[in-house]
Amino acid sequence: MDTKKYCYKGDTKFKMKDFDTSQSGELKNKEEADINHEAQLILIQDLQNKFYAEHKEGLVIIFQALDAAGKDGAINHVMSGINPEGINVYNFKKPSIEELDHDYLWRAMRVMPERGKIAIFNRSYYEDVLIDKVHKLYKDSNLPDRCKTDRIFEERYVQINNYEKYLYQNGIRVLKFFLNISKEEQKKQFLQRIDDENKNWKFSDYDMVERDYWAEYEAAYSDAINTTSTHHAPWYIIPSDKKWFARSVITEVVIQTLEDIDPSYPKISQERKKKLLEFRSKLIKE
Repeated sequence: MDTKKYCYKGDTKFKMKDFDTSQSGELKNKEEADINHEAQLILIQDLQNKFYAEHKEGLVIIFQALDAAGKDGAINHVMSGINPEGINVYNFKKPSIEELDHDYLWRAMRVMPERGKIAIFNRSYYEDVLIDKVHKLYKDSNLPDRCKTDRIFEERYVQINNYEKYLYQNGIRVLKFFLNISKEEQKKQFLQRIDDENKNWKFSDYDMVERDYWAEYEAAYSDAINTTSTHHAPWYIIPSDKKWFARSVITEVVIQTLEDIDPSYPKISQERKKKLLEFRSKLIKE
């Protein structure tokens, strides 16, 4: 699958309102995507086992989206092929009192993956240049007045870029997905959650409040993505009206990222090989 068309590294500009969220690439339907997923699982399992064993790099996978775009389903889909020992998932919801007492990057910093591990962020520090920007939450924060300026978000973009570059230069890659859903598809998803009793629990009053800020979120996402798309921490804009296609693209990008890392099982010394042969001989004689 050609995923380059969905990748933004800062060389081209992303405009949310001009993006076709209903495209499905080379895949014709969900059935074809499911068949493709079986092959993807074999690849990702092999690569992730080597990645875990090699113990050299860490990988952070960030999922950002508007409500009902399918973040949870996409995360479950990707995780289905990964050894649970090598992965941790973190949900960045409304900050706790402890988290608010620190800088906005703190809660992400403290759960960065160790070498050989993959960390999945369901939302992330990008909330502080998205929802914070749309609702101007910083104005009521405990930040000193000198920090509450009109340049706060421009400064945060610089801070995020510097932090992601720091991570890359220290062996941790950052892979960022924006699941891009249309307003019409979100409406369909919301109506399903209302009409299906088994999905009522998924619907929140706050979902409707946020929907009224659609245009503001379009602008905030476009600004954040265009300002923080880099070669070492690219954004992938995933068409998400067809969830089966979105999940297939995301899995493919993760596979290609691991292939780029090119992990391998650690090689042992001749001395160690000799020792293993001794153990083998002993076991056979038992």
